[in-house]
Amino acid sequence: MTQTPAEAAFSLLNKQQFINLVTLRKNGETVRTPMWFAEKNGRIYMMTPQDSGKIKRIRNNPNVQVGPADRAGKPLGTTLAGKARILTDPQEILVAKYALDDKYGLFKAILDFFATVFMDIQRAWVEITPVE
Repeated sequence: MTQTPAEAAFSLLNKQQFINLVTLRKNGETVRTPMWFAEKNGRIYMMTPQDSGKIKRIRNNPNVQVGPADRAGKPLGTTLAGKARILTDPQEILVAKYALDDKYGLFKAILDFFATVFMDIQRAWVEITPVE
């Protein structure tokens, strides 16, 4: 399958451990959040608590920016435009989960264990597609 230039740019991000997810508040103010992510087939996947501000902002405006960052959110390059979608289909969620599992391995397994057993965190899975 041939990737578009935007999908190829997303693929380059996969070398990073973190990206900044830039979302918009209703008043137009940007919010930058460093996130774990995985890229698969030119799409970016991430997970976050279902009741997080990121999810509320994505529901209000799915237009986002993503760019390489360190764990503290310091930008390490330019951002790319994307459209975020909260996944609800179980098959799509599995694609996202396996992509993150493959990338983060044991660290994600430990996070999953504590989030599930001790915190009862409900997760939202997000897919970001590039905007040409």
